[in-house]
This record gives sequence, C-alpha cells and structure tokens, in this order.
Amino acid sequence: MNHVSTLVIGAGQAGLAMSHALRERSEPHVLLERGDVANSWRTERWDSLRLLTPNWQNRLPGYQYTGTNSDGFMSMPEVTKLLTGYASAISAEIETGTSVLSVTRQGDFYEVSTNRGDWRCRSLVLANGACARPVIPAVAAALPAGICQIAPNHYKSPDQVSRGGVLVVGASATGVQLAAELRVAGHDVMLAAGQHIRMPRHYRGRDIQWWMDRSGTLSTTVDEVDDIERARGVPSLQLAGDGTEQFVDLNRLQVLGVEIVGRLSDIRNGTALFSGSLANAAALSDLKMNRALASFDAWADSIGVEGLPSPECFAQTELPRSPRLALDFAKGRISTVIWATGYAPDFGWLDLPVFDRKGRIVHDKGVVAPGLYVLGLPFLRTRKSSLIDGAGADAHALADHLLRFVRDRAA
Repeated sequence: MNHVSTLVIGAGQAGLAMSHALRERSEPHVLLERGDVANSWRTERWDSLRLLTPNWQNRLPGYQYTGTNSDGFMSMPEVTKLLTGYASAISAEIETGTSVLSVTRQGDFYEVSTNRGDWRCRSLVLANGACARPVIPAVAAALPAGICQIAPNHYKSPDQVSRGGVLVVGASATGVQLAAELRVAGHDVMLAAGQHIRMPRHYRGRDIQWWMDRSGTLSTTVDEVDDIERARGVPSLQLAGDGTEQFVDLNRLQVLGVEIVGRLSDIRNGTALFSGSLANAAALSDLKMNRALASFDAWADSIGVEGLPSPECFAQTELPRSPRLALDFAKGRISTVIWATGYAPDFGWLDLPVFDRKGRIVHDKGVVAPGLYVLGLPFLRTRKSSLIDGAGADAHALADHLLRFVRDRAA
C-alpha cells in the first residue's frame, strides 16, 4: 500500500493545474494518469481538430503561450506539447499508465485501487476530465445491424468512414465540424440538429473568445446564475478552431451540401424519425446568438472600447420549408452514423455515495465530500471551468480548501 497526503486522478490541464497549486502550498501529492500526460488530447480526438480557444487564451498557472501566433488555434499535437511541457516545468510527480479500478472510503482515508498497486490518501482530487466518455443515446441500440456506428472519441478522419452516406447526430461544435469535414471529403452527409447555439467565430474584428473573455462572460460564477444545472448543460458553441471562416453553422453546412434534419427522436423498424421542431430550435439559437452579441455591444459601449467596427447583423438560419421527418435505412443512403451527442465524466470506479439520481456527481463548487474534490467539469465554479484557461483559478480555490481540511485533520 502506497501512502501520500493527496492523490490527484488525471494529468490533463485540471490535474496539472492542481499539482501546481498544491506544490505552491507544499502539500505532498502524486498524480495518477491512465495513459500519458494529456492522454485524451493525445489519443481520443480526431486528426484535424483544433482548440476552440485562441492560443493567447490557453493560460495555465505560471505558464502561457509564448509563440508568434497568439491568435492561432492549437492542433492536438500542439496541445499535447503544451501540457507535457507544463508538466515538466512544474516538476509534477506523475504515475503514468496507472488506471484507477476503485475508490473507497476507509475511516479517515480514501483507498484507491489501481492496476499498478493500491494507494491510501487523506484527500483526493478527481481531475480525470469532463469528456472521459461519449454519451451515446439509448436509441443507438435500434440501428439496423448493417449500419456502422462511430463515437467521436473513435473518429479520426474521413478515411476511416466507409463509402456511402453519413448521418451525424448532434449539431454542437463536434457535430458541425465533423459534418463539414465529411462533406468536403466527398461523403453524402445528413446532420440531425437538436438544441444548439450558433455563434460567429469573430465579431466586429475580434475573436468571439476575446469578447467573452474581456466582457467577463467567461468569469460568470455559479452564484450569478439562476439555474446552474441548466447552465451546466448548455451545448458547446457552433465554432471551429479556424479564424478564416466566420461561421460553421447550419447555413454554412447547407452551402456545402449537407442536408439538415431535426433532432433524432427514435428509430423504429429500421427507420429514423426526426423531430418536427427544427425551425423552432434554429430560431431559438439565432435569438440566443443575437442576445449575446447585443450584450457584447452594450459592454463595449459602456467602457468605451476604441477601434471597433460597427455592430454586425447576420442573416437568420435558413432551412428547407419541409425538412425530412423520416429516413428508411433499408434504402441504402446512409451507411454510417456518427454520434456527436456530447461527452460526460466517467466515475464508474468511484464507490462512494456522491451521485444524484441521474448518476451525476454532486458537488458544491468542486467540493464533493470531506477531503474529496472534483475539478475540470463544466461551470464548476465559473463559466470557463472546463477550459484550459479556467483550470488555474479553480485549482487554487480548491487547493486552499484542501489545505484547510488537511491541517484540521492533522491538528
């Protein structure tokens, strides 16, 4: 049995930021990582993916981008290089290739069983990521046997997709990016769009993340939100890590030749059924976008930001008058379904009563139970909690709480 005061599970941006914060506070700790540093970025993202945040925004405690393209967007190898460089710079003590099998509570300690031995610690930080597993809807089980199914963490490039049409389910950032990539590669593509948020990559000459960062939108705290559970479930913006295209939205996809249909509601007897509420979903998305842009305009006016072009107005989302409501898989148009239906954390090894009836871990700004913390989840403490840029502030706040807990127990 290995003993350490604090264990951190995960060596991505959240775990490394916590390591930095704990080291500053002289708290002995070890990080457990199932693969290598930045494992998810390294192995579970598609080849062409780039971060949705500009390089200048990829800030970690005591470490930030120093290259010559601050407005560019990192590829996955570049993200991996960023995080491995950070791990080295902060001298993080990491046990790589270490998969957690179970976590239990024994008296005042947590016992962590892994494939490389057992650990006992007084405090434990769960920093294994918000995107540990894809969320595949139950309706997937009803797909005909001949249809290939691909989860986004297994998709790499159009080369792996067999000939024939592709149905991409989900219209947030992942869905629209994959639909565009597959269509450009020559596939017949259909996109099933439910709730989504349209947003321009740049507005009035500035990247949309500049607006969200400078206006304080990303720093909104959980205490400033009326319905935090709803806020935590907001889909990712329809963006791509590409500063040349202003939109990767439903309008852009239709120009490329992608057919847009409503939310996939069911599959019965080999036929996919799509919701008839596509127009309403698109109208609501336009409304949310325009409200956000208006709030940015108001903020810029209130503090007198200079050098900005005039406010921009964008055409509404245009859709077919009668979108398709059903698709018979037997007719052979679609041979592959890609489930771009979101991600969720994976705490299947956590044998503790800390989950709600929907299986979500319950926490108060990252504090789960005495000595138990979670880090890196959407809107954990602020709107940017799940971003690289948000890991530092959350880590320092939780490290302060953790240190008080350790000292109180030692007293």
